[in-house]
Amino acid sequence: MRPPSLVRNVSLLAVCQALFFMANTIVIATSGLVGLQIAPTASLATVPLGLQFIGTMVATMPASLLMQRIGRRPGLMLGAGLGVLAGLLGWLAIERSSFWLFCLAGAIYGAYSAFNQYLRFTAADAADASLPTDLAATRAKAIGWVMAGGVIAAVAGPELAKLSVDLRAPVLFAGCYLAIAVLAALGLVTVAGIDIPHHLPAAGSAGRPLAVLARQPRLQLAVAAALIGYVTMNLLMTATPLAMIACGFAFADSAFVIQWHVLGMFLPSFWTGALIARYGAERIIAGGAVLMLACVAVNLGGLELARFAIGLFLLGVGWNFMFIGGTSLLTLCHLPEEKARVQGLNDLVMFTTVGASATLAGILHEAWGWALMNLAVLPAILGVLAIVLLRGRIGSAPAVGTP
Repeated sequence: MRPPSLVRNVSLLAVCQALFFMANTIVIATSGLVGLQIAPTASLATVPLGLQFIGTMVATMPASLLMQRIGRRPGLMLGAGLGVLAGLLGWLAIERSSFWLFCLAGAIYGAYSAFNQYLRFTAADAADASLPTDLAATRAKAIGWVMAGGVIAAVAGPELAKLSVDLRAPVLFAGCYLAIAVLAALGLVTVAGIDIPHHLPAAGSAGRPLAVLARQPRLQLAVAAALIGYVTMNLLMTATPLAMIACGFAFADSAFVIQWHVLGMFLPSFWTGALIARYGAERIIAGGAVLMLACVAVNLGGLELARFAIGLFLLGVGWNFMFIGGTSLLTLCHLPEEKARVQGLNDLVMFTTVGASATLAGILHEAWGWALMNLAVLPAILGVLAIVLLRGRIGSAPAVGTP
C-alpha cells in the first residue's frame, strides 16, 4: 500500500491553518467592539474574549485525548463544527443584542481554537504516515509549511473583516460572525480531505507517567521554548499599540507596525523547517531567543516609528523560531501512546499562560511603562538560552523514539 501523500496532506492542513487564523483575525478585531455595543456596562466588554481563552483552556486536553481515540480527521472536523456553531451564535447574539449569548459564542469559539491548535501536530503525523527516510527533518518541515498558512491569513483576514462589518447593516459586526461560520465550514470541508491513518495505542499500553516524561531535558527545553516565546511575543505585541498611542502615533501607524509583526511571525515558516532539519531544533530555538533579545534592544533604543516596526518584526521571527523549534522538538519526546497526553499538557500550560499574558499586558503597561515591560521579559529569554547551552543540546538532534 502506498503511503499517504505528504504534500497533499500538508497543503490541506495549511489551508485549514489559514482559514483558522483568518477567523482569529476577525474575532480579535471585533470582539471587544461588539462587547461595547451590546454589554450591559462597558466594563464587561472584554468578557466574551476572556471566555474564549477559558474555552480554549478547558477544551485543550480533552481535544487531544479525543483525537487519540477517534483520529485526527474526525477530531478536527468536530472542532470545525464548533467553529460554525460559534459563528452562527455570534451572529444571532449581535442581531438580538444578547450579550450573554455572545459570551456563549466566545466560549464555544475557544473550544474551536483548542482543536485547531493541533493542526501543527497533525502535520507531524502526516510526516510519519509518509514513511520518510529522515523522520525528524520531515516532521520539522511539515510543521513549518502548515504554520506558513498564517501568511495568507495576515493579508486576507483584515480585508475580510472590513468587507463583512456592514454585511448586515444597520447591525454592525453581525456579518463578521457569519463570515467566521463560513470560514469554519470551509475548514470542515478541507480537513475532511486529509488522509492520515489512525492507529489506536495497544491495549494496556499507556506509556510512561507524565512525571517521568517531564524529567527529560529536551522536553523541558521544548515546552520552555514554545511557552516563553509565545508569552513574550504576546505581551510585547499587545503592549505595542498602547505604547505607540502614548507616544502620539496614529492608529494607522500601529496597524502598519502590526502588519510587519505578523509578516515576521509567519513568513519564515516556509524555511524554518528546513533550517531545523539542517541545524537542529536546539540551534533554531537559540536563534529565536537571540532575535527576541535583539527586539528588546531595538525597543529600548528609542521611540521612533521605525524602531517599533523593526522591533516587532524581530519579535515575530523570534517567536516563529522558538515556537516551531519547540513544537518540532516536542514530537521527539514521546512514544506514540504518550502523544495525546504530552501534546495536550503542553498546549494546556502554554495557552493558559498566553491567555493570562493577554489579560495582563494592558495592566503591566499602565503600571510599568514600555521600557520596563521590555526589561521584564529578559530573564525568561535568557533562561531558554541557558537551558540550551548548559545542557549542551546544540547540534545534537536526538533519535526518534528514544526519549
